[in-house]
Amino acid sequence: MTGGSWKESTPHARLARAAIEEWVRRGRKIDPSELGKEVSGIRGRAGAFVSLKKKGELRGCIGTFMPVRESLAQEIVENAISAATRDPRFPPVREDELEDLDISVDVLSEPEPVPDESYLDPKVYGVIVKRGSRVGLLLPDLEGVDTVEEQLRIAKAKAGIYPDEPVEIYRFTVERHH
Repeated sequence: MTGGSWKESTPHARLARAAIEEWVRRGRKIDPSELGKEVSGIRGRAGAFVSLKKKGELRGCIGTFMPVRESLAQEIVENAISAATRDPRFPPVREDELEDLDISVDVLSEPEPVPDESYLDPKVYGVIVKRGSRVGLLLPDLEGVDTVEEQLRIAKAKAGIYPDEPVEIYRFTVERHH
């Protein structure tokens, strides 16, 4: 594992990098406790998304909007490995790409239902749209997503929901860690 030459400045993002590097190099899932005090500030349970960028371009993004694991640290480890190896839009990250990755972790607040679009702001809130079993999510404050309409259109498309279909709408905030 890397030790001390972290590109990332927060424990959340450092844990994600350590998980990705260990998995890609050795095929081994780390236990967050292996990093000791490095990740001691990561507490509680929450949904989390891990995003990977390479030279400013998306290279992987996987997450959970509600916690599904025992701890936030475990959520980050699992989602980091998934973002690097199981995002269907990209091939798995190779070892020679590790140094070029910029990694961020978004820790999500609990989603809250909203009665209509007037409660949304794409710079402040992420959005979840739901119709039956189809669910689409878009994180807040994404480059190129400047309007509520665009945010909802993208979230619906991700879920396979037609633009004119009515949906349940939820919003959430994130704590972004780089």
